[in-house]
Amino acid sequence: MTIKKRPRAPTNPLEAANRKSDGDFIRDHLQPSEGWTNWTHPQTDTPYTLSLKGVPSLTDAELDACFALIEKTSGDDYRASSVGWSPSKKKAEMRSPDLRYILVSDEDGSLRGFVSLMPTWEEGEPVVYCYEIHLEDDLHGTGLAALLMGFLTTIATTIPLIEKVMLTCFVRNSKAVAFYKKLGFVKDAISPQERRLRGGKVFVPDYVIMSRKVPRTVTGEKA
Repeated sequence: MTIKKRPRAPTNPLEAANRKSDGDFIRDHLQPSEGWTNWTHPQTDTPYTLSLKGVPSLTDAELDACFALIEKTSGDDYRASSVGWSPSKKKAEMRSPDLRYILVSDEDGSLRGFVSLMPTWEEGEPVVYCYEIHLEDDLHGTGLAALLMGFLTTIATTIPLIEKVMLTCFVRNSKAVAFYKKLGFVKDAISPQERRLRGGKVFVPDYVIMSRKVPRTVTGEKA
């Protein structure tokens, strides 16, 4: 006789969050206000639609559009870095099963921007990691990027244990570094440090790991 085993219960809040359907994740962690899916360009009054999807819900066309936007906006930064640019590796990373995407689409349904995120462990520390955030040029300076990053902070506040939102940024992308600093991100302790190598050469990291503490109330509870 075969005894059917019960599905294993999530062992921690991060795993529990990652197992949720997109709808439950939106309800429990994004906790959106009414009408959160609608955003209007402040200069042109053009309407856009926001949506959250996990990798299993994304179409191949949506993933391809996200990849194309990454290559358009950051391809040169990757190629100039020690990481290099590998389309196959990037596409494999983008399909990580626990990743979720907040997509920005125009009236025609074309992708105009996105942020990808994951509640995860980074060197033993529970964080919400921002894997990518990219916008078309006409959406820069509109407040949309700050709105998307704000969603990540909200998600972090609703998952027990998590106290940080974390991301990686190329040092040469000075505009992005300045943007994150404006949002309150600082260089994290786990970010690679400049150091002297054998032979006298100095290793200078071409990327920085930045983090922002989740806001808390006076009593120590998450805001």
